[in-house]
Amino acid sequence: MKLQKETSRSEAAMNGEKSRLHGRWYGDACGAAFAMELIGERWALPIIREMMLGPRRFSEIRAELPGLSAKTLTERLESLEQTGIVARATLPPPASVQVYRLTEWGLALEPVMQELGRWAVRSTLHDPTLPITPVSLMLSLRTMIHPERIGDLSLTVRFDVGSKAFSGRLDGEGLDIRPARDDDGTPDLIFAADGGFPFLAVFYGKWPVKGTGLRIEGDAALAQRFIDLFSLPPKCAS
Repeated sequence: MKLQKETSRSEAAMNGEKSRLHGRWYGDACGAAFAMELIGERWALPIIREMMLGPRRFSEIRAELPGLSAKTLTERLESLEQTGIVARATLPPPASVQVYRLTEWGLALEPVMQELGRWAVRSTLHDPTLPITPVSLMLSLRTMIHPERIGDLSLTVRFDVGSKAFSGRLDGEGLDIRPARDDDGTPDLIFAADGGFPFLAVFYGKWPVKGTGLRIEGDAALAQRFIDLFSLPPKCAS
């Protein structure tokens, strides 16, 4: 009887903790269902995505997701922090501002999100003309690259997407991408556009570069070899 009472108290405490997060839980032992309890709230995944390449300020996340209110962003960050996916940090001087970053466990979501992305774009309902954030674009390149096509190709690349810049390094291990730094040096290739769609059109749609708005600096043949590493999976059968 005592064990039953202790178990009831434990369950009540756990349920109380859950209710403070978002109050809508499946009550299911399935790991996939539990994952959706942790990250399935509206806007949770896009918020996580925007931190995948490094810490972000609250205002930066809000600016990249214009449909997201400050109230909802605050609530989601608090919930993700409570579950151990997100942590707060302070940038070193001279910035000395608060940022949000993914924990090691949070960063482990990237391959999960990659598999979701590969699965989802097979739907005929996917619309590639919708807006895409610079970070989302960079993550899509890491997702849609075909490692078996890399061979002995090794290079450095810079991506300028509007006002955001990223540095990439390609080798046999794949494509590593991070925000650009002043000391990165001169890359082998530069791809630049005012937004994400020109990248999508050329890298995935295989449109000719001319007329898309994508600007390329570097050896043309090398740039084409790099572009050829990427493609979307086939659409699912209807």
